[in-house]
Amino acid sequence: MNKDQIKGKTKDVGGKIQQKVGEAVGSRQQQSEGLSNQAEGKVQKKVGDLKEVAKGNR
Repeated sequence: MNKDQIKGKTKDVGGKIQQKVGEAVGSRQQQSEGLSNQAEGKVQKKVGDLKEVAKGNR
């Protein structure tokens, strides 16, 4: 695993938590930011996946 995969997964999980907190408190802004962070995290993880493929680790 490389740093992009780790950071991406962390951002994805953090975004899920943020989204759920936003739902719990009724904040559409927090929900939206959580979804945005999830998307960013997934993209970053994919970048890390591609780097691993390029290195021949998959």
